[in-house]
Amino acid sequence: MESYVLDTSLFTNPDVYAQFADEPHGAITAFVALAPRAHARFYMPISVYEELGRMRDLAEVAADFETVVYIRSPRRFGMQLPSEILYEFIEEVRERINRGLRIAEEHMRLAGRSVDAGDAERLMHHLRERYREALRKGIVDSREDADVLLLAYEVDGVVVSADEGLLRWADRLGVKIIDPRHFRRILENRIEHFAP
Repeated sequence: MESYVLDTSLFTNPDVYAQFADEPHGAITAFVALAPRAHARFYMPISVYEELGRMRDLAEVAADFETVVYIRSPRRFGMQLPSEILYEFIEEVRERINRGLRIAEEHMRLAGRSVDAGDAERLMHHLRERYREALRKGIVDSREDADVLLLAYEVDGVVVSADEGLLRWADRLGVKIIDPRHFRRILENRIEHFAP
């Protein structure tokens, strides 16, 4: 039986939840209706479930959702990961910090030439965007991302996420990934395949 580890982006990213419904609440309801028939297990780390609860009102669907999705954290203290993954992560973080520093230095030089407050504000906004992209895009940058990755590794599951960094690091670790925009069709295919 295939196991899927769900990230919040399944229900918060419009490009992804649109396959289930026009709005997030409907997407959650549609997923809950399909999931039990798909002959699969679904997991979501507690940190991700709490994050989803902060982003979407789950009051009406919580019991149904928790019926079809195992809400649990990865077993962090008993898990073994290849040490190479840690070395790769450290190297990438160091490279990103250096890139961020170069961006900040470049903007400081530009700020020295800026004269009016409007220019300074635009420059600051540009610095924030470039700095954020240099440091956070394409990397596991939150506890929630790490929990999805570790839980998928633990249960030999498939990561269902639109997060580039999470997918990239899942691939590096040898964890299965899918394009989350195809998830509904994958579930429907499983339902058809396992139909009596």
